Amino acid sequence: MQIQLSQKEKMFLEDGKIQEEICIQKYQNYASQAQDEELKQLFNKLAGEEQQHYDTINQMLQGQQPNLSHGQQSQQASIQNNFQGTMNNQSDKVLCTDLLSTEKYVAGTYGIDVFESANPAVRQAMQHIQQDEQRHGEELFNYMNSHGMYNVK
Repeated sequence: MQIQLSQKEKMFLEDGKIQEEICIQKYQNYASQAQDEELKQLFNKLAGEEQQHYDTINQMLQGQQPNLSHGQQSQQASIQNNFQGTMNNQSDKVLCTDLLSTEKYVAGTYGIDVFESANPAVRQAMQHIQQDEQRHGEELFNYMNSHGMYNVK
């Protein structure tokens, strides 16, 4: 099914594509730099999910109905994964802090896109991606909190 995009939707989808490219690159680069094996795995998983977002945006820019069924199976397992450990590596903390800040920014941007989508399929896709980005932030926070990198008092 073909979808018609407004000029505004095309613009924010192009912006989203750039943001997803940055997220993919950061997660891949940081996975190679992380000291903790568990963190490397988390970064690699999230890089794959960011790639799915990039692909979804490309589908819409090509006028195609986006496929939103990807990644659903891993969400609950990731959220409920109980991160244990006492490693508090300073360089891993810097990587996590940067990625958490990135996820906050990207999720906020997608929130604006949801409100500015005239096409229901685009709006639904933006909501889906925004929820994924919020979950990514939650997973990063949970890792940081459980490893003494982000203490909530």
